[in-house]
Amino acid sequence: MGISGHWAFVFGVLGNIISFIVFLSPIPTFNKIYKKKSTEGYQSIPYVIALFSCMLWIYYAFLKTNTTLLITINSFGMLIETIYVGLFLYYAPKKARVNTVKMLLLTVVGGFGAIIVVTQFVFKGAVRGQIVGWICLIFSLCVFVAPLGIVRQVIKTKSVEYMPILLSVFLTISAVMWFFYGLLLKDLNIAAPNILGFIFGILQMILYAMYRKKDNKPIVNVNVEVQNPVIILDDNKKIPELTEEQIIDIVKLGKLVCSGKIQMASTLNQNAAKEVKLTNLQTEEA
Repeated sequence: MGISGHWAFVFGVLGNIISFIVFLSPIPTFNKIYKKKSTEGYQSIPYVIALFSCMLWIYYAFLKTNTTLLITINSFGMLIETIYVGLFLYYAPKKARVNTVKMLLLTVVGGFGAIIVVTQFVFKGAVRGQIVGWICLIFSLCVFVAPLGIVRQVIKTKSVEYMPILLSVFLTISAVMWFFYGLLLKDLNIAAPNILGFIFGILQMILYAMYRKKDNKPIVNVNVEVQNPVIILDDNKKIPELTEEQIIDIVKLGKLVCSGKIQMASTLNQNAAKEVKLTNLQTEEA
C-alpha cells in the first residue's frame, strides 16, 4: 500500500466517522416528531433516497476490491435509515404515508431488484462494476439533491423551521472526506458526486443563515384597552383672532343682553311697588 493508499484509508476512516454522525443527525428531527406525534411539514424523500443509496453502495463495494470502509458505513446507514422511514410511516398522515410507501416500492423493491437482475444476467466482470458504479454515482447525486425540496419550502415560506441544519452541515463535511477518499483511490464514482454534495450543502447553510434571523424575531403582544373618551385641550393652540365685524356683533349682543336685564329689573321693581301700594290700601281699609 503506497502513500496514496494510506491517505485513502485515513480519509475513509474520517469519512466513516463523519458519515456515522450524518446518519445520526436526523435524531433531533425524529425526536420532535415523536413528541408531537406528527411529521408536520417534514418529508420522507431524503430518508428513502438515502436508504436506496446505501443499498446500492453495498452492492457496488462487493463488486470492487479494497472497499471495506464503504461496506461498514453503508451497512450502518441502511439500518438507521430503515428505522427513520419506519418512524415516519408510523407518525405520518395518511397522504404522506401512502406517498412514502409508493416511493419505497418504486426504489427499494422495484429499482434495486431490477438493478441486481439486470447487472447479474446482462453484464459480466469489470463492466458489471462500472455499470453499478455509474448507477451509484447518479443516486448519490439524488441524495444531495433530495433536500432541495426542503430548500424550495424554505424560500417559499421564508422559514427554516423544517430544515434539518445538522444534516446539511455534516453532509457537507462528509462530502469533503469521501471526495478525497475517491480521488486517492482513483475512483470517479466515489469522488464525483461529493463535489455536488459540497455545493448543495453550502447552499443550504447560506439559506439557513439568511432566514434563521426572521424566525427568531420576538413576537410583541399589543393589548389595546378602550377607555372612556377624554377630550384633551392643547394649551399650545392659539385662539383665532376675531375680525372687526365679529367684534361689533359681540358688542351689540352684549348691549342687548344688558338692556334686557335692565328692562326685566325695572319691570320687577314696578310690580313690587304696585304690590306694596295694594297692601297699604288693604291695611287702611281694614
